[in-house]
Amino acid sequence: MTVLVLAHVVVALCAAPLIRRAGPRGFVVLALPPVAALVWALCQWGTVTGGGAPSEAWTWIAAYDVDVAFRLDALALLMVLLAAGIGALVLLYCASYFAPGTRQLGAFGGNLLAFAGAMLGLVLADDLMILYLFWELTTVLSFLLIGFDSEKRASRRSALQALTVTSVGGLALFVGFLMLGHLAGTYRISRILESPPAASGTLSAALVLILVGALAKSAIWPLSMWLPNAMAAPTPVSAYLHAAAMVKAGVYLVARFAPAFADVTPWRPLLLTLGTATMLLGGWRALRLNDLKLVLAYGTVSQLGFLVVLAGAGSYDAGLAAVAMILGHALFKAPLFLVTGIVDHAAGTRDLRRLSGVGRSLPWVGAVAVVAGASMVALPPLLGFVAKEAAFEALLHGSAAERWVLALVVIGSALTTAYTLRFLWGAFARKPGLADTPVHRVGPAFLAPPALLALGCLLFGPGIEWVAGLFEAYAAQYTVPAHPYHLALWHGFGSALGLSALAWAGGAALFLGRAGVVRLGRRLAWPTADAGFGRTVLGLERTALQVTGAVQKGSLPAYVATILSVMCAGLVAVLITDRPWRHAPAPRAWDTPWQAGVAVLTCACALMCLGAQRRMKAAVLAGLTGYGTALLYVVQGAPDLALTQFGVETVSTVVLVLVLRRLPVHFGRNPWSPRRMASLVLAFGSSLVVACAVWLAAGARTADPAGFAMTEETAHHGLKDVVATILVDFRAWDTLGESAVLAVAVLGVTSLLYVHRRQGPAPGAPPALPGGVTAWTLEAPAVQVPVEFRQAAPERSWLTAGDTLAPEHRSVVFEVVARLVFHPILMLSVYLLLCAESLPGGGFVGGLVAGVALMIRYLAGGRHELAAAAPVHHGFFTGLGLALSTGVAIAGLVDGTVLHAWTWHGHLPLIGDWHASTAVLFDLGVYLLVLGVVLDVVRALGSKIDVQTEAKAGLALAGEARR
Repeated sequence: MTVLVLAHVVVALCAAPLIRRAGPRGFVVLALPPVAALVWALCQWGTVTGGGAPSEAWTWIAAYDVDVAFRLDALALLMVLLAAGIGALVLLYCASYFAPGTRQLGAFGGNLLAFAGAMLGLVLADDLMILYLFWELTTVLSFLLIGFDSEKRASRRSALQALTVTSVGGLALFVGFLMLGHLAGTYRISRILESPPAASGTLSAALVLILVGALAKSAIWPLSMWLPNAMAAPTPVSAYLHAAAMVKAGVYLVARFAPAFADVTPWRPLLLTLGTATMLLGGWRALRLNDLKLVLAYGTVSQLGFLVVLAGAGSYDAGLAAVAMILGHALFKAPLFLVTGIVDHAAGTRDLRRLSGVGRSLPWVGAVAVVAGASMVALPPLLGFVAKEAAFEALLHGSAAERWVLALVVIGSALTTAYTLRFLWGAFARKPGLADTPVHRVGPAFLAPPALLALGCLLFGPGIEWVAGLFEAYAAQYTVPAHPYHLALWHGFGSALGLSALAWAGGAALFLGRAGVVRLGRRLAWPTADAGFGRTVLGLERTALQVTGAVQKGSLPAYVATILSVMCAGLVAVLITDRPWRHAPAPRAWDTPWQAGVAVLTCACALMCLGAQRRMKAAVLAGLTGYGTALLYVVQGAPDLALTQFGVETVSTVVLVLVLRRLPVHFGRNPWSPRRMASLVLAFGSSLVVACAVWLAAGARTADPAGFAMTEETAHHGLKDVVATILVDFRAWDTLGESAVLAVAVLGVTSLLYVHRRQGPAPGAPPALPGGVTAWTLEAPAVQVPVEFRQAAPERSWLTAGDTLAPEHRSVVFEVVARLVFHPILMLSVYLLLCAESLPGGGFVGGLVAGVALMIRYLAGGRHELAAAAPVHHGFFTGLGLALSTGVAIAGLVDGTVLHAWTWHGHLPLIGDWHASTAVLFDLGVYLLVLGVVLDVVRALGSKIDVQTEAKAGLALAGEARR
């Protein structure tokens, strides 16, 4: 079974080059996989009708008990015969339907064959998740097939509508499957049907969700609007998807679960009500349409409602009638669609008002249509008659509700007779006052597929015994009554035959009075479901625009307030609902009083930020809160975290100070405005809620911490620094991903800050700089070092480019300190990198420390000093670090494991014993990446702002000179 499904996929992938080379004749090759599936299914006939069910399965997601499982029972065999047999005939029909050179024909053929494979997998699936997978594949592929002629707006709209309705139903189906699998303790469908879960409210909800998906797929009211619009697809698609395959998927799902769940509320009432309503509404609508495909489309909607009634009734006789009608409907509706395509192809129109005398010009086409139409009307001795008789008998001997449904079904059958006669009359009859429609000849290959299907209607009526065993094998899943119904062509004169005659007479009367029926139908017409769908979609779009305009105002404080509000609401709701303090022991207030002291000082700094009027003061106080957090780590005994926090806070504070240069010195004049007070309340509230949640979570631990195992594992390898080992070994994959995200985020932000433009010297720029240095140009890169700076610096200067700063911006003490500490800080960063195996440190904190050294050079000497200290582009460090870490990760594939750690031991002269490891190389990559990121931030927020300031100053001087 798996091989058959995969064969469809493999051949579908070859469809485009095949049809590009062979033209429409390539569809003959594409028909081979469905033919193979058909032959295989016929070979399993004896086994399945004897009660067997061939199956195969292999584990997919073992943790969730999800298997790729297929099973062929009676219902699956029937659907495989329809999907494969009609699929093969439709593909052969395409070879005559499409003209050579048709656009995107290869993609169409591949999609159609892939759909056949998806449908095959859907009906064979014995696992809920696998069934859902193929269910959604049919949805996506049907979207592509309906929208084949993508240049037409109607095709695009119809495809999108079908995708929307069926995919929303598919989501409901998925949730229902999850609930049902959870209740049953397994996702294997055969096991669920053998031992269904007990009736409950949860089971009822799960079944309703499953039925929503099934009804949406089978176009049951009120979700039926997509099927008539799908007639924008080519006729082969309509004949296959909308008569024999896709729309049958929902009916199949109902028939699959009905034996186990038909008695669960609200299964039966829901299906009987909606199915009957769909049958009547679809049939009535078909009586006043003039497009032959639309007449058949609404007729299909009507027939699908009838099938849902039979499949959902939940009895032996109704189940037997349901599977007989499934076969009968496919055999008469598919050829009618194919005949419509032939008429359209030969006459150039499908409008029954413009067709006349086509039956005389194409007698064999008309004969095929008459046979299929007679089966749809349920005339003897055709298969449709046998199935309709079985349906009437099943409903007649059912419950009181089913007998009421029978009365409505008879009315629906009369509508079926009426629109079938209207279809045949409109397509083939000669109409008074209308000249015969010119048509061209139809070849035997074009007519053969619908003729074979119509022949099936003719043969399986008298030969119903040939397939009765298969139908009875399915119906045996229900409780078998004392006197079960047996399918036969003739049961004598009885109530069922009388109801059929009544339906024929009523349909004939409606057809004869078709003009009055059309006028009455238009007078009683109410807004269609399609119009309602359009208004709903338009309303959703307008609502989305209004909501987006209301909440997406471009205000960062508003976004932060929204996030905090939602977070607080969620936490408070959970705390109120669960009340964890009842069971969890109260955690300790602190481990040492030093923690309380540091916490008080940190909170004091945070509170002082609220009253700060100067932005710089607020930035310093905010930085002190970060340093206070680092001190808490120190007191707790976490030097690695403390080092990292100190580094991050230092870099963040410097960056914040650089940004503040472009902002006013003071905040707004009214520090206690209502908006700021609201922000203050929200900040206090969110911090209090989070603090309580963390405090309670700390006391609610039930499992042993994972740190003990990691400590033992680290010690086993002779290492001491657990944190560094986790980052570069145990969870190195996370570190690699986070490093890449950090690099991308920072590069993206800094790239958006400025637009790089090449420009010449700023007008009016000073001709020389202090110290005799010539003027520089404001060209990119902005941090380019003048040639003079590469020569020996003057003896009086402590920094390479210190003389480039204006005297009022220089600090000799700062220059001296920067000169003295720069190299020791760099050595410290390298030490922190290399000692991380046994002492606090690591590549991340080492990179931050090296970045701090470069920041000091910039703050002391300006942008040219930074360029002299780091003459390499920041992208070099970032790219080299990321490449090095990634290379170490990929190198582990030598033994088949990504990020596998290796260690080399050796002896060097003068140094002695040494060892190196891939973890150190990986950490070196992190070091370089972080250094590049910090350098990028400093240049973007420091050097480039300096360039802008100098340019503005030069323009101002030039303006004064001109004045």
